[in-house]
Amino acid sequence: MGQRYRYTLGTQVYNFKNLAQVMAKATPHRSGDRLAGVIAQSAQERAVAQMTLADIPLKAFLNEALIAYEDDEITRLIMDDHDANAFMAIAHLTVGDFRNWLLSDFATSSVLASVRQGITPEMAAAVSKIMRNQDLILIAKKCHVTSAFRNTIGLPGHLSTRLQPNHPTDDINGIAACILDGLLYGNGDAVIGINPATDNVAQAIKLMTLMDEVIQKYEIPTQSCVLTHVTNTIECIEAGAPVDLVFQSIGGTEATNSSFGFSLNTLAEAQDAALSLKRGTVGNNVMYFETGQGSSLSANAHHGLDQQTCETRAYAVARKFNPLLVNTVVGFIGPEYLFDGKEITRAGLEDHFCAKLLGIPMGCDVCYTNHAEADQNDMDNLLTLLGVAGCSFVMGIPGSDDIMLNYQTTSFHDALYVRRVLGSRPAPEFEKWLTNMNIMKNSSDVTLSHSLPAAFAKPLDALAGGRS
Repeated sequence: MGQRYRYTLGTQVYNFKNLAQVMAKATPHRSGDRLAGVIAQSAQERAVAQMTLADIPLKAFLNEALIAYEDDEITRLIMDDHDANAFMAIAHLTVGDFRNWLLSDFATSSVLASVRQGITPEMAAAVSKIMRNQDLILIAKKCHVTSAFRNTIGLPGHLSTRLQPNHPTDDINGIAACILDGLLYGNGDAVIGINPATDNVAQAIKLMTLMDEVIQKYEIPTQSCVLTHVTNTIECIEAGAPVDLVFQSIGGTEATNSSFGFSLNTLAEAQDAALSLKRGTVGNNVMYFETGQGSSLSANAHHGLDQQTCETRAYAVARKFNPLLVNTVVGFIGPEYLFDGKEITRAGLEDHFCAKLLGIPMGCDVCYTNHAEADQNDMDNLLTLLGVAGCSFVMGIPGSDDIMLNYQTTSFHDALYVRRVLGSRPAPEFEKWLTNMNIMKNSSDVTLSHSLPAAFAKPLDALAGGRS
């Protein structure tokens, strides 16, 4: 096996024991791979691994599973769902040729869509490892992936936002005020999604009901989600709760997902339950997944793979269930896995590229923890790069400070910034609602109204006067 992955540089011969080791050592530096002991030992070894990887035929990824087929249901999913017909157009390429083909004018948006089911996550991860940031941005921008529930997300030239009204005690008034604040800044078309401080079925139903009442009262073309465990959401549906989307954090190995407490069968059960409610109006994408590099390593379930390859394998799970949204929470895991702004930026671009190449409606929580070597300027840079790359959605939180989860992300104002500098618009159905409600007075240049919309002014006046 070592002879298959050999590279001679001058008088030195480099041998890599298997495809997984080539992949890991070819990965740009990050602290999680160092922690796992799979990182290249020098810049020279990394460059050699990248050159070795570039010469490997794409077909090799169909013949050498990184985790044994018998041991892992994600490997079985990847292999069993591979579309050989879609793969034919790129079957003759090496990883290096694949990079050049993706960058060529021949690889248009429609051509990329036609081959996506023939691309495995490992192929996407491999080609990303030999790309510069601008390559990741250019190709991702060509990958058009749309999804729909009560509005349409991912159309070219559009950027949606998840309105994230988290509260440290799940106070209903605090959450409601945050929702109103976000809507007035034009946020919330991807989803109004709450991370509950108290995570159980009764609390989830309470929060779902609140969001459903707001959406119904103001006829907002958006969807809600409580980010509770998938089995809790199944119980909520059985109890008759107004569930729009089913949430679950997912990983790229069976062992990772077992540590999260679910299997592929669990997700299938939840998807069927949500579809049975028929709550979508313009589409039926009912799943919302979150991912992030390092989750398999932190669960001691990475099988010796680098964290970016594990992350990309998670997109096979997402692709199976036709999600409305997939969100890489890129900097949330902390500096043990992504040390600083440079590593977070690179990871965010890799995740977005690989997901879009595979046909996943990827957004990004542009974020960092307070002990990472990063600051808001790093987030401004990544937000702008992702906007250029055609990212489907980002987060919206008051002041960019999530006081429940204790991390820093993007604010309602940040979404306005990127929409204005790049000309990105909200989801079409939501944009029409913003205009009709007089929240946005000029949607073409994302100009907000200066006065409180009448529909919101009346109940707020009543609250101010002590009337219900």
